[in-house]
Amino acid sequence: MNILKRLQIAKKENQKLIAVLIDPDKTEIMDVKTICDRINKSAIDFILMGGSVVCKNKTEVIAKETKKNSTKPIILFPGDYSHLTNEADALLFLNLISGNNPEYLIQQQIKSIPFLEKSCLEIVSTGYILIDGGTETCTMKVSKTQPLPQNNILLIKNTAKAGELMGQKLMYLEAGSGAKKPIEKHIIEQVNNSLNIPIIVGGGLKTQLDIGNAHNAGATLVVIGTAFEQEKIY
Repeated sequence: MNILKRLQIAKKENQKLIAVLIDPDKTEIMDVKTICDRINKSAIDFILMGGSVVCKNKTEVIAKETKKNSTKPIILFPGDYSHLTNEADALLFLNLISGNNPEYLIQQQIKSIPFLEKSCLEIVSTGYILIDGGTETCTMKVSKTQPLPQNNILLIKNTAKAGELMGQKLMYLEAGSGAKKPIEKHIIEQVNNSLNIPIIVGGGLKTQLDIGNAHNAGATLVVIGTAFEQEKIY
């Protein structure tokens, strides 16, 4: 079963899925087996692979080593078209719809086409919305865009709905790596109620309670990163 179909079924059946984000820039190849051992022993469904700033070919090296040590599906979550690799199962084909920087609305996507035309990756069109997590994140710095404020629920909801109507198959609500606070539960609820596509939520999720709140609010897939790295959860 492909990744999108699995997420669509999960939304329909109210399944609660979890992904761990591995940032190749922060990961050394000798540490991959230990990370994968933890993932393999836990209730993790997917591995997201990517970061805002990654050295050339580092994603491919880490993804290849991850495949050797885990059978969990690997989904690319790239910050740049140069991070693409066939050492994965699927690609979140991101469209940063919360910002007005054409580089991340269309230019990065255009640059990726020569690679993707020859790739066997499952490509999943994904609307990407940055939401204020209380700190400046790498994604903000790299994309040169500002997050949507959490107190402007209407803007967040309308942005997500516009993305769905433009054809996005998934909607990713992101507070950013190292966010001081996660996206509030009522925001996720309202976005979920307005969409017919699965929602991914990440950033600032530090505890099992945070994960549970996001799931209960309507997130089909919750992404954890820093808390997993620091062994606070799982």
